[in-house]
Amino acid sequence: MARRRQGKKRTKGTAETGGDPPQEEASGGGWKAARVWLAGIGSAVLIAAIGVVFTTWYTAGGIDAVDSIGGAPPLTIGHVAVDLEERPLVLREPVSDPRDRATLLSRATGDAEMAAVLARHRVATIGATNVTVVLTGNRSSLRIIDVRPRVLVRAPPADGALLRQGTAGEAGTVELVADLDRRPVRFAAKKEPRTAYFTKQQIDLKRDERVTLSLSIVGESAYYEFDLVATVLAEDRSEEVVINGPGGVPFRLTGPADSYRSTYRGLETGGWAPISTGRDCTAVVAC
Repeated sequence: MARRRQGKKRTKGTAETGGDPPQEEASGGGWKAARVWLAGIGSAVLIAAIGVVFTTWYTAGGIDAVDSIGGAPPLTIGHVAVDLEERPLVLREPVSDPRDRATLLSRATGDAEMAAVLARHRVATIGATNVTVVLTGNRSSLRIIDVRPRVLVRAPPADGALLRQGTAGEAGTVELVADLDRRPVRFAAKKEPRTAYFTKQQIDLKRDERVTLSLSIVGESAYYEFDLVATVLAEDRSEEVVINGPGGVPFRLTGPADSYRSTYRGLETGGWAPISTGRDCTAVVAC
């Protein structure tokens, strides 16, 4: 009797430790492995399908949606320049700070330092200013339907200091002209000054395409600070893009004053020299 009981123990022990597993457990483990394999294959197929759909959507216009959601403007302002060479300039405030005056008179002043002094005293061209703007498309397709000057400040003509450096000839590349003294303010082609340019013409751009605008803004009756506002149509929605002058400050233009509180002439070697005339000096006569 004792031997039979021991044999039964060995048989039980063999089944638990070293014997063949029950058929039910083996088949259950195989089904689990198959399910894991099928799930992996399904996930890979799903991910691949999502990737194809996303790539197709992104290529077809999703990048525009991403840019729009992210707040990216439809236009990128690549370059803005104002022509200040060989034309009379006026400072709205006289140069009274000793350091700024020393910079103005020095022949060794660098261009950046001189530009900073002129900007602090709100330098403006007289009668007309020529602006060059380079715009780059930031959507798969867009249309510039309008560009207009927007007057921010209108005041009596500036008279702080006249800077005489010769008279520039007419710029040959200027395509559009706007007169700040007239309302509404709008750009017109030089050959058709009475017809608003953007009522007849628009500018179409694709992503990364560039357009260069050569603009002339004129005004004789006041001192103006202004920016440019471009209205852009993209994805059936219009947006406005504001274009400021170099350094992010407004453009400036002034009409001639009756007289100026101080006058300087430009030197060929650099810097400016004060002129003592004993009489009022205007922008259009030599002193």
